[in-house]
Amino acid sequence: MSTLLSRAAFAALLPALLFSPCLAHAERADRNQPVNIESDQVNVDDRNKVHIFEGNVVLTQGTLTIKGDKLVVTQDAEGFEKGVATANGNRLATFRQKREGANTWIEGEAERIEYDSHTERARLYQRAHVKSGGNEVRGHYVEYDAMSENYLVTDAPGSKSTEAIRVQVVIPPKGSNGNAGKR
Repeated sequence: MSTLLSRAAFAALLPALLFSPCLAHAERADRNQPVNIESDQVNVDDRNKVHIFEGNVVLTQGTLTIKGDKLVVTQDAEGFEKGVATANGNRLATFRQKREGANTWIEGEAERIEYDSHTERARLYQRAHVKSGGNEVRGHYVEYDAMSENYLVTDAPGSKSTEAIRVQVVIPPKGSNGNAGKR
């Protein structure tokens, strides 16, 4: 991988990529950590600024971990990155990141996880599930806007199901310190 994509290219391409500023109160120090990506292979298209990582992909940056079978990273003309993590078969792409100043984690999973560093929005498609402390949201589609710190959970867009799926939210009782709803 080092012959195809140098450390300098990683540094230029990925520092703001995928969730590092995304989720509310995510560990701020993660943004200043190096991005490491491991995969079975990488295909680099420098002309179009597209990097495709395939096979047991693991991205880490500080406390942030993103896993999937495939990660496609693109960069626009302004230098903003978009990333799409997916999983094969019945598996799900996942992310996990420590929350700032707390010993709790933000975790999510879906068939497809997209992140846009320009808009600071994460979109989780199909079998989407996000947990923060004891709070949980589930639906076909979960969108998180880091700028406004708002969630949208719905059974669309991108729903493959012909049946409407109801959104599920779990909020732990007051004073439970986020322990309710944990598995």
